[in-house]
Amino acid sequence: MTIASLIDTPSELTDSSNSKTAVVLMTRIRLARNLDAKPFPGWARPAQREETMDICRSAVLATAPMKNALSVSVGEMSELEKQILVERHLISRELSESKGAAGVVISQNQACSVMLNEEDHLRIQVLRAGFQLKKTWSMIDELDSALEEQLDYAYSNSLGYLTACPTNVGTAMRASAMMHLPALVIGGQMEKVVRAVNQLGMVVRGLFGEGSDASGSIFQISNQTTLGESEEEIIKRLGSVLNTIIDHELNAREKLIEADAGKLYDKIGRAYGILQNSHLVSSGEAMNLLSLIRLGVDLRVFAEDHRPMVDRLFIEAQPGHLQYAQKGEFEPGQRDLLRAARLRSEFANFTQPDFSAPQTPPNNDSN
Repeated sequence: MTIASLIDTPSELTDSSNSKTAVVLMTRIRLARNLDAKPFPGWARPAQREETMDICRSAVLATAPMKNALSVSVGEMSELEKQILVERHLISRELSESKGAAGVVISQNQACSVMLNEEDHLRIQVLRAGFQLKKTWSMIDELDSALEEQLDYAYSNSLGYLTACPTNVGTAMRASAMMHLPALVIGGQMEKVVRAVNQLGMVVRGLFGEGSDASGSIFQISNQTTLGESEEEIIKRLGSVLNTIIDHELNAREKLIEADAGKLYDKIGRAYGILQNSHLVSSGEAMNLLSLIRLGVDLRVFAEDHRPMVDRLFIEAQPGHLQYAQKGEFEPGQRDLLRAARLRSEFANFTQPDFSAPQTPPNNDSN
């Protein structure tokens, strides 16, 4: 498998036809692991980094979930290829900027990826569309156990798994959900939600993690504590917080409709008109417009079968995917022209909106 064939294959996020959840777009769990008696990547000499990467890569490729997976070093990828993998959440920005021996192994369906020599020797990740905390944990636990049969992990009986950053020591697990929260954003309630989530030991970030913006009203909510709780306890507590946020978002949608349905539907209608007719659309604007269309699907303004297309465009309207589809490198202004043309084409046969009656969506987000 080559990186070109991987990019041309729909990913878990670009082919979310099986996901019909209104609020949770994606569930992700990541585990940090290091080899015993080997220096952490940031402290290792070049030869040590090479040796550690070879050991880890061989172990990953020997596991059942990674059969026929793509294995590629960062140095073998073009800047555009790295950007696309970041946009698909398959590698971190930190790995894409690595100058030493580093790489990634990605499963054929792109549900599993293992970064090599990022901050830790191994960053194991499982990503699933929709709200699937339990299934995601089961998958990553199986992959981690298979690796532990081959590798001697750095582990302390008193602390748990040892990591390069002390904040990850313990379970070394980050479980998260990517949530679409447009009503809380429109209603000006997100600041209050963020404060409440932080007090519960969780953290709220933007679309691409720490330091990124919440474009399209999309937020990542994840656990902050890794020490003193088991993996199952963390997942249970996170699931409870996520369900509460889902309830708040759905209640906020009801209140927006009750308070002024016309104003809300005007936002959705204008987004529909811009996507069908605009000739310049930036990446951030595209995300916000698509967010309103997805909200329209949830409210039954648009047909349910449009949901996979909207979810796909959240990824494919990003700069890297846009340039790859057009087979070239383009300046931001040129990308805005190309993005608008792509969106006009996608929305040319989009179902006309039906604003006949406000409809509050059922809670179809289940784990």
